[in-house]
Amino acid sequence: MKKDICAYTYEQLQAEIQAMGEQKFRAKQIYEWLHVRLAEDFSEMTNLSRELRARLAEAYEILPVVLLEKRESRLDVTCKCLFRLWDGNVVESVWMRYSYGNSVCISSQAGCRMGCRFCASGIGGLERSLSPSEMLGQVYRLQRIMGERVSNVVVMGTGEPLDNYGSLLTFLHILTGEHGLHISQRSVTVSTCGIVPRIYDLAGEHLQITLAISLHGATQEKRKELMPVANAYGLEDLLSACDAYFSETGRRITFEYSLIRGVNDTEEDARELIRILGPRNCHLNLIPVNAVKEYNLKQPDRKNAQNFKNKLEKYGINVTLRREMGADIDGACGQLRRSYVQTRIEEAEI
Repeated sequence: MKKDICAYTYEQLQAEIQAMGEQKFRAKQIYEWLHVRLAEDFSEMTNLSRELRARLAEAYEILPVVLLEKRESRLDVTCKCLFRLWDGNVVESVWMRYSYGNSVCISSQAGCRMGCRFCASGIGGLERSLSPSEMLGQVYRLQRIMGERVSNVVVMGTGEPLDNYGSLLTFLHILTGEHGLHISQRSVTVSTCGIVPRIYDLAGEHLQITLAISLHGATQEKRKELMPVANAYGLEDLLSACDAYFSETGRRITFEYSLIRGVNDTEEDARELIRILGPRNCHLNLIPVNAVKEYNLKQPDRKNAQNFKNKLEKYGINVTLRREMGADIDGACGQLRRSYVQTRIEEAEI
């Protein structure tokens, strides 16, 4: 079985190439082809001898991330892509252009086993976790498709990143390493629904990435209603882990909060958010929930969402109300993949 060459860090690739009897500088050339020039085949590596290219192709492979579908929003500068992986699984990624640069949101798993009650990603469960190269491949393919450099990366697509911890760490080191795209760690955000032990592990890595916590409920009871992970890890334990992350890294935590009409957008919810977030150096991102046909949940109207935000700001909470992007192209997490998978199921049943 061939080895996945894009999953090696720079140091690991050096060891591999030297084990082949080649000089160390060859590893730098190959690594640059893979992670800077974004080569998709060994034949592109024209500063290597034909013999070495043949040996690489015999022992290693560059796993394909193949574009299946591309949707561009007419409402804003958002592009959503559906990619097929080597085994037929599909993942989705989003390109968003802002005034400060180009941001991409990528998936860490094909499917998700967390089962949050408002998210399309978990419908159908988890197929498998992605390799580091498959996560990188989404970034690289989007950069090639759009013809512009990526400046920010958000691991907030389908899947729970901390449920794929080993691959996530390798991905982060390759993405931000000086020999690759060298994206600043401060320009990378990793989201989690709250796997407490892994938050402590990540804190111990002392990376400068932003950690985004999917909160969605300001009490333990409310989180348990919406997020099964809360049955394993209580809210107070989660907040303690967040405090430890801030203490170890100095990086302010972002809390994500999907606003659901009549569920978590009440006066009491606002008071509880003020109670738990007021003492903390953090940022709260309010996200009007996206409609998923399998769940009967609705977002508050814009006026009520703004009023909720204003209440929090009045008490010193650093809060933003996210602008919806890509609404006309199934821009929210898991929607495009879910649509594709459901269509394949229906076709198979005919």
